Amino acid sequence: MQLIVKIVMIAFFMQTIAFGNQKNIVLSGPIATASHPFFKIIEDNSLNDVASKVEFKVWNNPDELRAMLLNKQVDFVAIPTNVAANLYNKKIPLELMNVSVWGILDIVSRDFDIKSIEDLKGKEVVIPFRGDMPDIIFQALLKKAGMDSKKDVTLKFVPTPPDAVTSLMLRQSDTVLLAEPATSMVMRKTGSFPLKLVAPEIKRVLNIEDEWGRVTNTENKLPIAGIATFADMDEHTKKRVDEEYKKALEWYKQNPKEAAALTAKYLKMFDKEVIEDSIGFVKLEYKNAQDSKKECESFFGEMLEIEPKLIGGKLPESGFYSK
Repeated sequence: MQLIVKIVMIAFFMQTIAFGNQKNIVLSGPIATASHPFFKIIEDNSLNDVASKVEFKVWNNPDELRAMLLNKQVDFVAIPTNVAANLYNKKIPLELMNVSVWGILDIVSRDFDIKSIEDLKGKEVVIPFRGDMPDIIFQALLKKAGMDSKKDVTLKFVPTPPDAVTSLMLRQSDTVLLAEPATSMVMRKTGSFPLKLVAPEIKRVLNIEDEWGRVTNTENKLPIAGIATFADMDEHTKKRVDEEYKKALEWYKQNPKEAAALTAKYLKMFDKEVIEDSIGFVKLEYKNAQDSKKECESFFGEMLEIEPKLIGGKLPESGFYSK
């Protein structure tokens, strides 16, 4: 009997040690698409071999994210690639693990004659977040199309995407630049009853990444966002999070209805129908950091020409890209 008790106690002790070696993992990200696969990971408890608990924290702007990283409040972050490069160049030891979002921007307009970026010549385009990544991508696209953003197009900047949406719905503007899921949200709003009785008829007239591919004669995608972690994160945990994120991203793409319901559970500011709509319009593809390096450096090079501070003034060194 005493032998059985000792065996049970030893087994319990060994389990306690194993459990004690696990840690809490904090996943973080904005409300945007790159964060959404995290919810599948949490819901399925798929990291239970490396973590005793996994939770998600929203970051609302780069300053908030920077504070979280400096205080080691998060372990893995969904992040725009340029923000990751910027923080790396400011000596925060981040590694980009992968890129998952390759297209998210559209021109929405009530001018249905707009068929190409060149058709915007002489027109006004409303853009939220002056000097942020969507603005810079749009200006770079204009430049590659042989247009001058200061002469050929009138850029009207507003503080936030809801401000851009409001100007469109109140007929104060004809054309706006939006990112998903804000685009899907405005499409649903203007198509809803009774709002559709007074709102203008609008549609997605241009996809920015498709236009980029056409104008540059390259692929119609840009390395918008992915996952990053600390350079000193242990390799096994990093590998497991990367593996599960890849699986969750594929599930998210293949099961939009279920993915939308799960996302709305965690991000209550979104209707599940809006998320479901948006999944079909976001270019999603998992590529590890090394396989994405060429595209990232080309993308960052465009930012250096127009707004260097977006990536911290220089291309990140090779250590930025996780191996």
